[in-house]
Amino acid sequence: MKLRLQIFIAAIMLLCYSNVSAQYNREYFFWVGRQQMMESEFTEAIRTLNVLLRFDEDAYEGYFLRGIAKYNLDDLIGADADFSIAISKNPVFTTAYTYRAITRSRLGNYDDALKDFEEAIDLRPDLPNPYFSRGVTRLLNQQFKEAITDFDSFIRHEKKVADAYLNRGVCYLYLKDTLKAYENFDLAVRTNRENPTSYNRRGALYLDQKRFEEAEADFNKAIECDSTLPISYFNRALVYNETSRPTQSLADLDKVIELDSTSSITYFNRAIIRSNIGDYNRALEDYDKVAQYSPNNILVYYNRAILKTQLGEIKQAVADYTRAIELYPDFANAYLGRSHLRQLLHDNTGAKRDRQTAERKIAEYRSRLSDSTYSIYGDTTQKFNRLLAFESKIAGSSFEKIKTRNNNKTDNMTLLPMFRFTLRNRDSIDIEQSTRRFHSQRAEDFIASLDNDKIQISKLESNIAPDSLIFINQQLREKVKSLNSNDDWKTLFELAISESLIKQYTNAVTTYSQAIAHNPTNPFLYLNRATTSAEMIDFISSIDNGYQRLSIESDPARRLQNSHTRTYDYSEAIADLNKAIKLHQGFAYAYYNRANLYALSGMLPEAAEDYTKAIELNPSFAEAYYNRGLIQIYMKDTRKGCLDISKAGELGISEAYQVLRNYSN
Repeated sequence: MKLRLQIFIAAIMLLCYSNVSAQYNREYFFWVGRQQMMESEFTEAIRTLNVLLRFDEDAYEGYFLRGIAKYNLDDLIGADADFSIAISKNPVFTTAYTYRAITRSRLGNYDDALKDFEEAIDLRPDLPNPYFSRGVTRLLNQQFKEAITDFDSFIRHEKKVADAYLNRGVCYLYLKDTLKAYENFDLAVRTNRENPTSYNRRGALYLDQKRFEEAEADFNKAIECDSTLPISYFNRALVYNETSRPTQSLADLDKVIELDSTSSITYFNRAIIRSNIGDYNRALEDYDKVAQYSPNNILVYYNRAILKTQLGEIKQAVADYTRAIELYPDFANAYLGRSHLRQLLHDNTGAKRDRQTAERKIAEYRSRLSDSTYSIYGDTTQKFNRLLAFESKIAGSSFEKIKTRNNNKTDNMTLLPMFRFTLRNRDSIDIEQSTRRFHSQRAEDFIASLDNDKIQISKLESNIAPDSLIFINQQLREKVKSLNSNDDWKTLFELAISESLIKQYTNAVTTYSQAIAHNPTNPFLYLNRATTSAEMIDFISSIDNGYQRLSIESDPARRLQNSHTRTYDYSEAIADLNKAIKLHQGFAYAYYNRANLYALSGMLPEAAEDYTKAIELNPSFAEAYYNRGLIQIYMKDTRKGCLDISKAGELGISEAYQVLRNYSN
């Protein structure tokens, strides 16, 4: 359900009761502004209301209307400001409190949103709409029991709103009361028999319960109500697959691709079904499409390697296993698959090495089974051939990406990466960046104490050749062994850096932890463990093959899903950065890194605050300006965002000008 403000006739008509003694121009501009908004001409309405407010700065209704117009243009911060002005000029303006609360909810500012709802309900406890909107906010904030109470209050006033039953049903699902969830989805269907969402919700619940006939009937009805919704065909394809009707399943997936030709997850599922029925060549074409749209997805290469093996393309299959290992060197299954193929190619040495590596990693995973992060690897014979549900993320959580609200201009914008201590050969790029690099004497002294001219603080990938990195790693590992002790934390720190650079993330995190145990007051150890943990989480999430069925809305920033798998978060990495900041409060890179993780966690106001702190510590911090600009654009404050990105370009970030070009068109 989209959380959008509706321009209710009642809200518009309340402005008709303005003081009749007001100037003619005032009434005229109110009338024109109302007409433009009712025709969804929001930009023109803002211009008209601006003229009105120049005539009368105390016209709180004008600020209120302009706030609604800005909201509908996704200028959420601007809408919040206008609703706030309206409230300051009329402290008992109930509707303004309600709409400001909705706006703050969309911004993820749930605490202040709930305070506004409380104020609106205290002023007018007889109005039903604030209960509904507060229920949605509490649902998004995972306060499920409280949300149910609000939906109950709304339904007592309004019994004919299907969305209220749908949302209450989602709450019961999260509370694992599937019977109550079904009752509410059923009520939603009976309340509005033309709403496809109601059928999709109830059908998804039937599908989870393996009541395939009833699920199919609901998805058929959803398609009958709206034949342009991809999710209805996709859900029905899942039913057809579960009931051994691959031809019908493929036909529905074809329809989804017809409606959305870039749907990676649809190509992925179609590839699995085609493989299962022996249509290997066309399955291979689908996997190629997935690799095109999601090039960093491990499962694509792993599954394609299995398929190429079946087609007798052994060398190409080895290449795909190798690519999967490059993306995630701890992937035991890929080593086992490649070991088998190398045996077929008479590469006995390589096959033995791969098998031993897999066995070692299997032992590591099993030793960590108490940690849910690693439990996906407990069964290393696992086959990733189950169909994914419509809202699963085929590419996992992209470590450096921030998704935006259906805005083609910003779909491909990415956050600049985090800074960490790394190994690099000095080059012209490093010399150029040193002119604006943040200076921390404590960090410089730390680097000097390591006595390694390749260690530096950078956001860039290492420019040392992979084979050289492996050699460095081997040398450091031997050095640690020769010390016959793990209390040389500096060597452990360097070893952990090398392990992370060759993508041995689990080893790296363990080694950082050993170093921290011997030097728990060094902030830089926590900084690097945080960046490595975050990268590891990203790779792990990319191969987690879970089902995710229910969504409050399509916006990924506010999506609320019913998932049968773990969720991945950066809380441990953020905790490490909190520790680093506590130990070194003037270290700009720690604030910048934490801001990145806040952004990826959907905590956008907190991210913006940390970027601002990093800029205060280093006024030439180009990357912080750039990323803060993206955050502001994401929150629809394009003007401020573009100003920050312009500053980043001025300070040398070349990517800035492509973003500015997008917004000048």
